[in-house]
Amino acid sequence: MTGSEAVEKIVGALAAVDGLRPATPVSPETTWLPVDWAGLAVDLSAEVVQIRLIATRLPIPPLLDQAAAAVRPILAGTEWADARLRLVVTDLDGAAFARPTSQ
Repeated sequence: MTGSEAVEKIVGALAAVDGLRPATPVSPETTWLPVDWAGLAVDLSAEVVQIRLIATRLPIPPLLDQAAAAVRPILAGTEWADARLRLVVTDLDGAAFARPTSQ
């Protein structure tokens, strides 16, 4: 699996985690560019797979557990299988305060 394929699969798996989304550097001036914005939130290296996320729901720890459970199987059997998984919440969406918290 190539790096771009892994990133695509990781972003797809994270889409199933309600309450998290990839942290993307989109600005109004650049939305027309044909770029995989969500993929920019994922960095792959042999040592660390880092994913920058925005939380849209609270509490955050269970969301990160769900994200890790979704991503680890994708990395299994690849050159990133032994990499440390680092999930970084870079922002908290205001919507998180409008929704009831789950346990």
